[in-house]
Amino acid sequence: MTDVLPSRAAVDIAPGPAPTVVTDPAVLLYPRLRKSPYFWKSRAHGVAMYSVYNHTYHPRHYGDPVAEYWALLEGVTLWDVGVERQIEITGPDAFAFTNMLVPRDLTKCAVGQCKYVFITAPDGGIINDPVLLRVESDRFWLSLADSDVGLWATGLAHAGGWDVSVREIDVAPVQVQGPKAKALVTDLFGADVAEMPYYHLRHAVLDDMEVVISRTGYSAEIGYEIYLHHATRDAGKLWDRVWEAGLPHDLRPIGPCHIRRIEGGMLAYGCDITLDTNPLEVGYDYTWMVDLDQEADFVGKDALIRAKQRGLDRSLVGVEIGGAQLGTFNDGSMIEPFTVRDGSGAVVGSVTSACWSPRLERNIGLAMVATPSTPLGTALVVDAGAGDGGTLGRDVREAVVVEKPFVDPRKQTPKG
Repeated sequence: MTDVLPSRAAVDIAPGPAPTVVTDPAVLLYPRLRKSPYFWKSRAHGVAMYSVYNHTYHPRHYGDPVAEYWALLEGVTLWDVGVERQIEITGPDAFAFTNMLVPRDLTKCAVGQCKYVFITAPDGGIINDPVLLRVESDRFWLSLADSDVGLWATGLAHAGGWDVSVREIDVAPVQVQGPKAKALVTDLFGADVAEMPYYHLRHAVLDDMEVVISRTGYSAEIGYEIYLHHATRDAGKLWDRVWEAGLPHDLRPIGPCHIRRIEGGMLAYGCDITLDTNPLEVGYDYTWMVDLDQEADFVGKDALIRAKQRGLDRSLVGVEIGGAQLGTFNDGSMIEPFTVRDGSGAVVGSVTSACWSPRLERNIGLAMVATPSTPLGTALVVDAGAGDGGTLGRDVREAVVVEKPFVDPRKQTPKG
C-alpha cells in the first residue's frame, strides 16, 4: 500500500515533557453515532459509562457495577438494550433462508419460540450470536449481538435469489431481569405472560403499545425482554410505564452485568467469540446447537464437519485466577485479553473475559487455550497487565482450569 503519510521517524517532533495517559478517557457523545430509542430515559438515571455496540451508544453501568450485580441477584433490574438491533426476515422463502443462516435445525423452532443461535461464515467462524424469535410462520427476528448481520443477510439474499425481505425494523427491547422480574411482569401483563416457558414469546398490548415479550435475557437470572413496536415513537412511554410498575418492587436501572454473565459462562461477541472462532471451539458442539446431521444445508456446514473430524486445536475453558481482585469487566479494567502461558512459559492462549466474583470471592474468567492446556486442573500462568506492550512480569498470576459455568451449570435459575 502506498504511504500517504510520513513515517513516524520522519516527523519532526519538538522535545517536551512525556505525555500524560488519561486513565478514564471520555466517550464522545455526538450525532454521528446512533442512540437507543431509550437513550434519554436511561441517561436520566445517571449513566456513568457508555460503550458503542452496533454503532449505538450502550449504557454499561450507572456508577457502581458491584451494587448493580447485587441488585440483579436480589431484586429486579431494568436494562436499556435498544442496541440489540432487530433484523426481520419475511417472505415466501423466509424459513428456508433463515434456516440456511444458522447451524440449528429450525424445523424444531415453533411459532412463538425463541432460540439462541450462531450465524456462521463459510469457514465456520461466528458472525453473530443473536436470539432468534419466530414471531410468525414466515416472520423471523434476529435480536443482534455486535456485528452487521443485516448487511450479511441482505447480501446472501440478493446473491442467492431468495424471495425474502431483510430489513431492520423499528422494534427495540428493554430487559427486566432478576428474581423479582416475574412479579413485575405479572403486574404489567398478567400471570399468563409471566409464567410462559423459558425461551418462548407472547404478543401483547400495553397502554395501546404493541409489544412482544420473551422469556430471555443476558443475565442467567429469571428475566424477560420487552420488544416495543414503533420504538422511535413510544420508547419513552414504555420506559416510564415499566419504571412506574417497578417502583413497588424497588426496580433499579443497570447495565449488562458482566460479573453474572461470566459466572454463567455466557459468551460476549467480540471477546469470547469472533469471526476467528467457531462454535465447536467455544463449547457449543451440542447437536441441538450445531446440527451437522440435519438434511438442510447452512453456511459453514462443510467447514464445521471438517473441523469436527480433524479435532480441535484450542477450546474455551473456565479459569480461576489468583492474586488481587480484578475489576468487573465493564468498568474499563480489562482493556486487552490477558496472555496465558503454560508451565514452560510458552504462550498457549488468552483470557477473553475475567472479573472478580463477589459471591464466589475469587477471580474467574473464560480463556481460549491450546488443547493440551484444557484438562481440568491444568496449572497456567496469566499476565493480567494492562496490555500496553509491557513485558511478562507486569502482573503475573497463577491460574487453574476449572469447570464452567461457575454458577448454576444446568441453568435452573433462569428457567424457574
